[in-house]
Amino acid sequence: MDRVYLDWNATTPPLAEVVAAMAEAARETWGNPSSVHAVGRAARARVEEGREAVAKLARCDPRDVVLTSGGTEANNLALRSAFAREGGVLVTSRLEHPSVARVAEALEREGRARVRWLRVLPEGILDLEDLARALSEGDVRLVALQSVNAETGALQPVREVIAMAHRAAARVHVDTVQSFGRSEDVAEEADTRSLAAHKMRGPKSIGALITRPGLPIAPVLLGGSQERGIRPGTVDPVAAAGLAVAARHAGSSPARWAALAPLRDTLEAGLLRDARPGSRVNGAKASRAPHVTSVAFHGWSSPELVAALDLEGVAASGGSACSAGTAEPSAVLLAMGDPGAATSTIRFSLGEETTTDDVTFALAATASVLARARG
Repeated sequence: MDRVYLDWNATTPPLAEVVAAMAEAARETWGNPSSVHAVGRAARARVEEGREAVAKLARCDPRDVVLTSGGTEANNLALRSAFAREGGVLVTSRLEHPSVARVAEALEREGRARVRWLRVLPEGILDLEDLARALSEGDVRLVALQSVNAETGALQPVREVIAMAHRAAARVHVDTVQSFGRSEDVAEEADTRSLAAHKMRGPKSIGALITRPGLPIAPVLLGGSQERGIRPGTVDPVAAAGLAVAARHAGSSPARWAALAPLRDTLEAGLLRDARPGSRVNGAKASRAPHVTSVAFHGWSSPELVAALDLEGVAASGGSACSAGTAEPSAVLLAMGDPGAATSTIRFSLGEETTTDDVTFALAATASVLARARG
């Protein structure tokens, strides 16, 4: 059966070069990077190769790259570190990935922080006027936001937020998991940034927290002295080898992702043409990443349509993969003030290898599903 993969925001197919590098590392440099003998030193070299590739991509010093198990751990580390000392305000929004929103809720339950949830505009971006109000209320220790919304592709006003927060002496964490290697880095002035290798053609199980020089980071886990004690546990040299290749590839990727805009627009127009009246593109008025469309299909539930498309050979999703399998409507679309869309939306996310034929196939499959429903 022919299949088309349009869920690149959930994960990306690893590059062939990544798979080859990891296979070689598994054969040759499988040792413990903390061991001082030759086998350990060879493994350590792989780990440092991955760190240096990330540092080059992020335009920072390798000493400011903390390797983690992925974006979720990096986000947890950034938020919990900022509130290692109790007190202060965390400013964020319901647009955020669960690894930020759930941590914010936990910090408040634990009495470590008071959370100020920002207003979200209907197009799916933060309300900067509300941010100004939040900062003026005082005692803001951290502002946490994403660079690109995983569900709608909406580009957040990252540079403006960083400037406003820093004027108020607040730290800024930017979840850049969906933007590293896909678009211009607008978060370089942030205090911390997170990335995940599997979102940029690399392996799962490895990512990074990037910090500004000299920023103290308190560990979430306790154990050994790996990663300067910030993230104890044995770093996998095999995953690090894949990360190195993926990060080097990502350095030249933004132009390839930008070129997807016409394909995305073709897909979007075709989906709306075949959908029932009342269907719409979520966040259509916002500046959006060129490879993402989020469409609310009137009269459908997201899980039903995802399943129907899968049977036709199209892989898409109802939203963030980390929220999949729950009965809850999309928190992002609820924050945007559209409860109908929150339960009826499908996200299609294209990638570097998506072709015109893939889009044609997806449109035909979707039209077939929708026609059967009408029948």
